[in-house]
Amino acid sequence: QVQLVESGGGLVQPGGSLRLSCAPSRSIFKIYIAEWYRQAPGKQREFVARISGGGSTDYADSVKGRFTISRDDAKNTVYLQMNSLKPDDTAVYYCRADYFSGLGSSWGQGTQVTVSS
Repeated sequence: QVQLVESGGGLVQPGGSLRLSCAPSRSIFKIYIAEWYRQAPGKQREFVARISGGGSTDYADSVKGRFTISRDDAKNTVYLQMNSLKPDDTAVYYCRADYFSGLGSSWGQGTQVTVSS
């Protein structure tokens, strides 16, 4: 099968920015719809953002105006640009994708984002 590979997490101060990336480990799996979720310690995993095959986007209210999901189909990669980060954004961020051609879907392993001074 295929795994989604995430990168870009780390430690950032409040008000700072990070950009997460997500791409399949095998290039034949072309991303159709992609989503980002996050899970903070002691909390359930929650939806963050979605981008469709046509590029339309949807966001959780908590990140609207601060986060931007985008895609580069030539690189078969999805991004999550996170600006004006707050301590409440601290979580493990997971990417999930549905693939073209009926190839199913998969999750990434997660990348830690910590917002702290």
